[in-house]
Amino acid sequence: MAVEAGTAAPAAVENDESNYLTAKSGLKSWALTVDHKRIGVMYLVSVIVAMFLGGIMALLVRAELMFAGETLMEADTYNQLFTLHGAIMVFLFIIPSIPAALGNFFLPIMLGAKDVAFPKLNLGSFYIYVIGTVFTLIAIVAGRIDTGWTFYTPYSSRADNAVIWMTLGVFILGFSSILTGLNFIATTHKMRAPGLSWTRLPLFVWGIYATSVIQVLATPVLAITLLLLIMEKTLTIGIFDPALGGDPVLFQHFFWFYSHPAVYIMILPGMAVINEVIATFSRRKIFGYMFVAMSSVALALLGFLVWGHHMFTSGMSEYSTMIFSALTFLVAIPSGVKVFNWVATLYQGSISFETPMLYAIGFLILFTIGGLTGLFLGILSVDIHLHDTYFVVAHFHYVMVGGTVFGFLSGMHYWWPKMTGKLYNEGLARVAFGLIFLGFNITFLSQFIMGSQGMPRRYYDYLDQFQPLHMTSSGGAFVLGFGFLVLAVVFIQSMISGAKAPANPWGSAGFEWMTTTPPHAHNFETTPVITRGPYDYHLASEEELFDGFPEDRAAQGAKA
Repeated sequence: MAVEAGTAAPAAVENDESNYLTAKSGLKSWALTVDHKRIGVMYLVSVIVAMFLGGIMALLVRAELMFAGETLMEADTYNQLFTLHGAIMVFLFIIPSIPAALGNFFLPIMLGAKDVAFPKLNLGSFYIYVIGTVFTLIAIVAGRIDTGWTFYTPYSSRADNAVIWMTLGVFILGFSSILTGLNFIATTHKMRAPGLSWTRLPLFVWGIYATSVIQVLATPVLAITLLLLIMEKTLTIGIFDPALGGDPVLFQHFFWFYSHPAVYIMILPGMAVINEVIATFSRRKIFGYMFVAMSSVALALLGFLVWGHHMFTSGMSEYSTMIFSALTFLVAIPSGVKVFNWVATLYQGSISFETPMLYAIGFLILFTIGGLTGLFLGILSVDIHLHDTYFVVAHFHYVMVGGTVFGFLSGMHYWWPKMTGKLYNEGLARVAFGLIFLGFNITFLSQFIMGSQGMPRRYYDYLDQFQPLHMTSSGGAFVLGFGFLVLAVVFIQSMISGAKAPANPWGSAGFEWMTTTPPHAHNFETTPVITRGPYDYHLASEEELFDGFPEDRAAQGAKA
């Protein structure tokens, strides 16, 4: 698994027996910890459990759709399953996965800080996430949630009262996102090590910073929208329900004003991970560093301007639809900048195809397909035909799973030795990647074809002409599920019997590899001084990249 460091990579600190995992012991030490690394690990466990639950529901949905007519469940149960799959995957897994788990763990280390700006607030954010999760679980057992993850009115206004529990859970989860975003913004502005200017920030930090800005600005809109929906259901106030004098299209405007920026809350962190992995495994600096950094900021800002392309069939004026269509094409520019610069970084690089890099290459392929198919949906005349079909489902999954989830898995494999101090079975990890990549494409490429032929999404039954494609899609879903099962074995085996990881198994020049493996409880024994930018493979050494204060070096020399 390990890559020889060679002369191109900086030196790293050897494994330290006193690290964040061993500094304190006992359940209480975890439950009350303010260590950002432990909080990141608790988030990681939580989002993996959410992914497991959402994945089981997806497999049940695909099993039902393998054959026309009733197979495993009634239509009502089917509606509840696809709703819960979407809500759990979006709000409990994808949105918090990289920022809350990997971001919490690595952002302060990459900044040379000992923790986030507000450690207690960070712990509070985690428990708010847990409380929101509890409310969503209550909704599952309290009644029927069959509105779809978008909770569209007027149906959600008139549906079972379990919708109140679910929307209240999502409302609470929003506060966790907002507080985490505020913490990351404050940490990035105020906790950078001496010498770490904005032009020296690791690109992972730029991606998480841009994500945090969206979280802080967009999430309150969703919170207010869901609060209005709860008020309408409990107080019978006419806001969205036309029977009470409300406007259901207003709900769509509010919801998508948050939910399209939420797409970038989900995808920007995945892109941030890919920056680090591609630089490490191609042994090159990222081509066009500032262009990649500013494209993250551009995506964060432009994401607020294109929500209307979700509503081309909702009755907007032709001028509004033209403007939203043009803005949708504009968003493709910063995304294209990233893809171009990643490919340019790979060009003539000394590429090493370890498992993290395999997921990064998979990200490039799948996200490109997702982005290009998004252009079809941004064209007015084409979207009229494709709207609410399986084409949209496939496009969404190529962006969210092919992008965010593959980025998450790339980061998990890349930083696993740093987080746990253990290596994993590289051969088995590659088998898991092959199954996941193959199963994903079988599942969703067939859905592009179904959607282009007019198969509506969310339908419980379908015409016989779609049966071969549905069977293909369902078969791919089970291959995908088996791949994740193999992946679980990889990480469990690593924790139980994995070999001890060297300090820098990939030979990376990233800042986070300059501390101990696993990291010290306070990240660094002395405050580092940054003298060079990240990814400097030609001149970088440990002293040049991550050095102590001059007085610390003098004291060490005196001791010697």
